[in-house]
Amino acid sequence: MSSIIVSIRRAILLKGSKAALTLLEKQGVNVMFGLPGGTTIPLYDDLLDSNIRHVLVRHEQCAAHMADGYARATGRVGVCTSTSGPGVTNLMTGVATAYVDSSPMLVLTGQVATPMIGNDAFQEADSFSLMMPITKHNFRVLDPKDIPEAIVRGMAIATTGRKGPVHVDLPVDVMRAEVPEDMMRKEYRVAPPAEDFSGLPQAVQMLRNAERPLILVGGGVIWSDATQEVLRISQMLMAPIVTTIMGKGAVPEDHPLCLGVIGMHGRECARKAFSECDLVLALGTRFSDRSAGNQNVLEEGMRIIHVDIDSGELGKTYNSLVRIVGDAKKVLRLMIEGLVSRKGESEWSKRVRTYIKECECEIDLPENPIKPQKIIRDLMTVLSDNAFITTEVGQNQMWAAHFLKVKRPRQFITSGGFGTMGFGFPAALGVKVAFPNSPVVDIAGDGSIQMVFQEFATAVSENLPVVVCLMNNGWLGMVKQWQKLFWEKRYSGTELKKNPDFVKLAQAFGADGVRVERPSELRPALLAGLKSGVPFIVDVIVDPEEDVLPMIPPGKGLDIVRGRCKWK
Repeated sequence: MSSIIVSIRRAILLKGSKAALTLLEKQGVNVMFGLPGGTTIPLYDDLLDSNIRHVLVRHEQCAAHMADGYARATGRVGVCTSTSGPGVTNLMTGVATAYVDSSPMLVLTGQVATPMIGNDAFQEADSFSLMMPITKHNFRVLDPKDIPEAIVRGMAIATTGRKGPVHVDLPVDVMRAEVPEDMMRKEYRVAPPAEDFSGLPQAVQMLRNAERPLILVGGGVIWSDATQEVLRISQMLMAPIVTTIMGKGAVPEDHPLCLGVIGMHGRECARKAFSECDLVLALGTRFSDRSAGNQNVLEEGMRIIHVDIDSGELGKTYNSLVRIVGDAKKVLRLMIEGLVSRKGESEWSKRVRTYIKECECEIDLPENPIKPQKIIRDLMTVLSDNAFITTEVGQNQMWAAHFLKVKRPRQFITSGGFGTMGFGFPAALGVKVAFPNSPVVDIAGDGSIQMVFQEFATAVSENLPVVVCLMNNGWLGMVKQWQKLFWEKRYSGTELKKNPDFVKLAQAFGADGVRVERPSELRPALLAGLKSGVPFIVDVIVDPEEDVLPMIPPGKGLDIVRGRCKWK
């Protein structure tokens, strides 16, 4: 009789690690990025019997970046994992990157056994406290029956309201213990985000009366899938659209009302329209210093309607007269209903068209050394419509943001607010996992790529044939540019002496590549990389003296450094 009772008891219990994976599968998770350690062995043991694909990274930071890239490309939660202690601290840079850029992730970390917590056990770190400032929510699971709530609510919190990473800390003994089946069937709810539409009537009236309206689009528009609503209200108002770097691609950049990226290295037509408008409809943007610049120099007559799903982001500039808390798609639909009628062509819309025309500069530059502009131009001629582009951080990122014409949301993936060097390549691998049949290109610099080059091993072993388009100038280019322009050319710690042969290094991992030194070699090399079927690096030797211009110096709004730019 006792043996029957035992067998029934075992039938209705599930080991903690198995329960976590089962719940993830039910939530639609099909891939996890990570690197195992002693505290996560139970999880990895159960992965052998799971339908979830595991991508073994070579550094935990890259596990987070891969999950982040996967999330930004798909709109779904990216999942990553690490062991305790140094595994967690390595993961943190990638988690912080996702947090600042509002990317949904579930971060599972191992922890020492519960009796050892607080005793300086081997590879122990206070993961809960470390992750607190860089996540939307933290779960420290000290009882196996709490695992279902942590996983189910964690996934919901990551995707409710403003997106972001959620951390679940799992002690090894909790993962070994058993979870009652009734806890697996329990429903766990998350409260919907707060909304405040009280400012809508005033906003609609302001939009009707505006003579020079402009729409500023941030990353929140992409996450809310509000592209069509933005285009519709733009056409109703004949209002030009400018984007932050996180909003790049939210609307097609070849649309006649889209002026492109605004900010420190933004397009001059976008800056000009922003400085001359009398009303800004700001959607899903934080008004950061890199997009809106020095808030104190915003035009005195400029009024702002600020729409964001996070109430904490509203009111950061004194010009914001109306603040609406809510999802951009929902708010825009209500605004469109309130506006009803369309505005026709105006002096403002005609003026904006002349600004766009004046910004049509030549980037098919034939000079040698190769100019970065030429790389962006040739990339646009070889990439198919279903391609994805990621970037590292630095000059390479700004060249891409300024000149690349992005046609759809989620096509362009970059590190915005945190500016994380080494983001682009692992993010590209995460994108490739999600879209194996789409070309994925990482636009990189030689400084950034050396932080994560080991992930070529991951790319080869996981059969992820991404292309790295490397702008190799032998410097930490953006820091050098600042030293050149603002520090009397006192170059300190920025020259990358004795760079490796990047093609041979890629080949050592089982990948391939080609070195490009002449403009005529560039397009054939890019095509070869896209057709190679293996991870591939196109190592382009670029002019180290070519600066990313125009540039608004930090903290200023009028003293623009223009260089080649014909604007005056």
